[in-house]
Amino acid sequence: MAPLIVGIVTLGIYKLFELFACRKERMAIIEKMSDKFDPSMIGNPFPLSFKATGNEPYGTLKVACLLLGIGLGLLVGFFIVLNTIGISSESSYHFEKTEGAIYGASVLLFGGLGLLIAFLVKMKHEKKIEK
Repeated sequence: MAPLIVGIVTLGIYKLFELFACRKERMAIIEKMSDKFDPSMIGNPFPLSFKATGNEPYGTLKVACLLLGIGLGLLVGFFIVLNTIGISSESSYHFEKTEGAIYGASVLLFGGLGLLIAFLVKMKHEKKIEK
């Protein structure tokens, strides 16, 4: 037991010194790169932005339709489970697997339909702008 404790304490001390050494190295690298840094090199750090940007002006529409589709899928899945399995006090493995499959399938189906609706709205709006 004693060698194990000595080994753990030694490893902890080693990792602590390594942490401080790596921090100094990282700070030196950051200082060297700071004069060459250009903010446009980063790109978009938040790909699921809720703002309309130049490259993806329909981002909010996509997210909104996806969330509406997922919510509708959960609701439809609940009603399917309620009408087919019902609310029972006994839960068996078979019912839980069936219930999970129904919820998963309905969420994926309606989430995909939400994205399809967002795409169709986007295409219709772009055709309207072209004319």
